[in-house]
Amino acid sequence: MSIPSSEPLLPEDENRLPPARRRRVRRSLLPAGGDERSAFLEQLAHQVTPGYEFFLFTFLAGVILGVAILLDSPAFYLLAVLFAPFLGPVLGLSLAVVVGSGRFFLKALGSLVIACMLIFGLCLLAGVIGKAFLPGSTLTLPVNFSLFSIPNFIVLAIGVGLANYMLVRSPRQKPLVASVAIAYELLLPLGVAGFSLSYGLPGSWVDGLIVFVVHLAWSALVGSMVLFLMGLKPANVFGYTLGSSIILISLIAVVLITGLMTSQPIVVATLPTPTHTLTWTSTAPAQPPATPTLTPSPPPPTQSPTATIQPTFTPTVTVTPQPTPVWARVFAPQSDGAIVREEPDGKALTSLLNGSLVQVISDPVKGNGNTLWVQVRTENGLVGWMVQALLATATPAPGW
Repeated sequence: MSIPSSEPLLPEDENRLPPARRRRVRRSLLPAGGDERSAFLEQLAHQVTPGYEFFLFTFLAGVILGVAILLDSPAFYLLAVLFAPFLGPVLGLSLAVVVGSGRFFLKALGSLVIACMLIFGLCLLAGVIGKAFLPGSTLTLPVNFSLFSIPNFIVLAIGVGLANYMLVRSPRQKPLVASVAIAYELLLPLGVAGFSLSYGLPGSWVDGLIVFVVHLAWSALVGSMVLFLMGLKPANVFGYTLGSSIILISLIAVVLITGLMTSQPIVVATLPTPTHTLTWTSTAPAQPPATPTLTPSPPPPTQSPTATIQPTFTPTVTVTPQPTPVWARVFAPQSDGAIVREEPDGKALTSLLNGSLVQVISDPVKGNGNTLWVQVRTENGLVGWMVQALLATATPAPGW
């Protein structure tokens, strides 16, 4: 009979460990052994890998989102987010850093790309339908989802962080509630971009795509940071390379955000134009030098023509009573901006953020539903029509 030269080591008894090490083991969320760690990561990867139901519910969410944009209804926006599936591929982008597998990263990225194409395509179709049957509709909510907002970044960070924490804490359960916040911040800007492209909002679809890309990079960065803080470090060189790439892309996104935010016109201190007051004191000091020449000659009537020069300046004063330009700021309490249209209730030309400066160049005109419209000129020279109720005048004007 052969006697084995070695025996497998039995696991350490937790009761025999020192108190400090025993507390550390109890607080740890991850298995200590290498094989156990691999099995644990494999279980996490299985949870974030989508199945056929992921694409089915993505399709349903895209249909509802297109209807929500057409109806401009907050309730349908909420319904679309509730129908959105668990966005496991978004969490898979950060989990790929820990796993260190290029195949897993490409699988998560491919699933996410297919889902995004479904949302974008369905909302693109909704824009075609809206342009054909609902032309000139005043849509306010879609503009909000194509704008950068600090609260949106906070909500997305909380959703991604909570989803990763709950996934690691309970690998057998999917954090569906936290996924709702991720779907709200990712799918809605993407859907608005597709709708704006086909409906005819030239600026909103580009802004929506930029917001989606930046939010996606932000979610990958936050997810990687949460996993790192929980003790899940990259397993190989590929993981460190992928993590560095995510950090670099996120920094570029931060620079892009700050550049777009600082480019918005928010200064209104240049509204008063006091240049017309300079015409009253133009040539008054030119008369006194002629008076010293009057002392040798007694008759003063020779200097009387100098007094007749005053009426010659009166025609220049009559030019000053010009109509005072009416300046206004975009002020939409229910949204972050307003839309400039080609004509009242007509085709949308562009959108302006709250605080943007415009010049009112016409009297109010009634449109559909007794809505008052005014013609404005933007700082870029674009002339269009806006709803009067969404403007706050900075100079007094009749009828406001």
